[in-house]
Amino acid sequence: MATGYLILQARTAHDALPLSGVQIWIMDQQEQHTYYVTTDESGETERIPLETLDGSLSLDPNFSGTPYLSYNVLALANGFNSVHITGIPILDGETAIQTIEFIPMQRLQRTPDVTEIQIGMPAVSMTGNRDQEGPDAESRVLRQVVIPNPITVHLGTPNASAANVQVSFPDYIKNVASSEIYPTWPQAALRANIYAIITFALNRVFTEWYRSRGYSFDITNSTAYDQYFINGRNTYESINRIVDEIFNEFIRRQWQTAPYFTSFCNGTTATCPGLSQWGTVTLADQGLNPLQILRSYYPKDIEIAETNIITGVLSSYPGTALRKGSTGLDVLTVQTYLGRVRRNYPAIPAITDQEGVFGESTRAAVTKFQQIFNLLSDGIVGKSTWNKLSYLYTSVTRLAELDSEGTSLGIGTIPPSSVLRLGSRGQDVITLQYLLNVAAEFNSAIPAPGQDGIFGSQTQQAVAAFQRAADLVPDGIVGPLTWQALYNTYLGVNDAIPPSGDTSVMEYVVRSGDTLWLLAQRFHTTVDAIMRLNGLTSDLLHIGQVLRIPTTNPGGGSYFEYVVRPGDTLWLLAQRFGTTVSAIMNLNGLTSDLLSIGQVLRIPNS
Repeated sequence: MATGYLILQARTAHDALPLSGVQIWIMDQQEQHTYYVTTDESGETERIPLETLDGSLSLDPNFSGTPYLSYNVLALANGFNSVHITGIPILDGETAIQTIEFIPMQRLQRTPDVTEIQIGMPAVSMTGNRDQEGPDAESRVLRQVVIPNPITVHLGTPNASAANVQVSFPDYIKNVASSEIYPTWPQAALRANIYAIITFALNRVFTEWYRSRGYSFDITNSTAYDQYFINGRNTYESINRIVDEIFNEFIRRQWQTAPYFTSFCNGTTATCPGLSQWGTVTLADQGLNPLQILRSYYPKDIEIAETNIITGVLSSYPGTALRKGSTGLDVLTVQTYLGRVRRNYPAIPAITDQEGVFGESTRAAVTKFQQIFNLLSDGIVGKSTWNKLSYLYTSVTRLAELDSEGTSLGIGTIPPSSVLRLGSRGQDVITLQYLLNVAAEFNSAIPAPGQDGIFGSQTQQAVAAFQRAADLVPDGIVGPLTWQALYNTYLGVNDAIPPSGDTSVMEYVVRSGDTLWLLAQRFHTTVDAIMRLNGLTSDLLHIGQVLRIPTTNPGGGSYFEYVVRPGDTLWLLAQRFGTTVSAIMNLNGLTSDLLSIGQVLRIPNS
């Protein structure tokens, strides 16, 4: 028998919180216990060796059996619903990574529900035909190619009454590649297939293939229409490394903007005008590189292009890798993000280097971060590490902001008595939207609506999704049963995850030159968070306007962090934030009043 490997990760709230001490049983297909493990402080298990079949079987298109052994997992965590996963494929020499997303139990829920995830055979082994339709020529809807982060996936055929889930784009591509093909294939074949998968998804987004037809999603998981996606399934280390490197690269024809419509099928039981998945293995064995393989199936003038426009990322990758010896504001950004993520992932060592200087402690923190999130552990902040760090920073700060918003809204234990529906307005709608945002943070099947106090179509879709998740009639109307379920969900989150206590709200007076984006960057928050907290429906500001700004700090509210910008002095900052020069100097250990642009100051909360 051959050997494959399995790593399990227990996390919640879009990876913002690792869950330690989770009990996990690994079983064979007869449900016989093989291993019992628990997770560490990063929510991760050790690398577990498991028996499987010889890897040569997964390289043979004529092999009619299943070229691997499958295992089942049962995971239990206090305060959360349990997760049962069946059919995790373990392949020879490959490391499968199974992230388990836990959903908090509702208040008054007596026993945990069990989330069932079934992983079947990959699409390349299926016998059904694929009928992928797309634009015949360049079809332009968006002005430029954008990475949708997250991407919204419909779990069924386009017209099916099925859930939508929102997934980060790199995680979506990893999932699809692991669901479509075998990770044991040659590197050139894997890369060619992953380029086709990335480009197919970006074509759907760029042309708004489904949204222009009135659907509320970007792509489906139906192999008849799109590409295979199994919500909650494992991925593979070999596939993940490639995706992290190339997730923002795509195929296009020379002199065109649009991602090419890269249709594909397995090439054995199903044939199609596009790429043959099994055929890529043959061509890779002949020595062709990924682009040569792709040009064997698509037009000869296709090329690999790249986009650096990624939604949901606070700071764009600077374009040059950061490493030991690097200096500047980009290094300061990395240090700030790591410092905040470290509060949730304490295994990341503290950074003691000078701010903006990439020294040995910064390298050690980067390396540990990469290990925790299965990135190449080289201590260098390249594209994949930068974007994963930005994603994690957004997740952890978003969770802290929700703590603060709940306090500021005065969420109690008794739901409002109003009945809300499309067209409703007012404070109860803001409360509703906040509760939906909390639910969405822990369940990817619930979209997070904006908090503007207006019950529009976006809020209606979120309500219906929540109702489906709570086994209520998904009518999009908020009556007593939906209100109670929302409150039980909110209170259950507080039971399972006590508020972090590291978020405070400060008041800020808008001055000339301020924009929401600049304020979000300065105070390490997001534009959405500021708009939600202030009930803003546009990004227009006026001088003298008083904004409430959510700020994060490890001191439980005694201070917030501020990034110095041109024109700032200690006296001006003291006047603006209602404190004194000496208080700022004492809190930061300053011996002079000289400031540098990009310097991070702790400002006392008044």
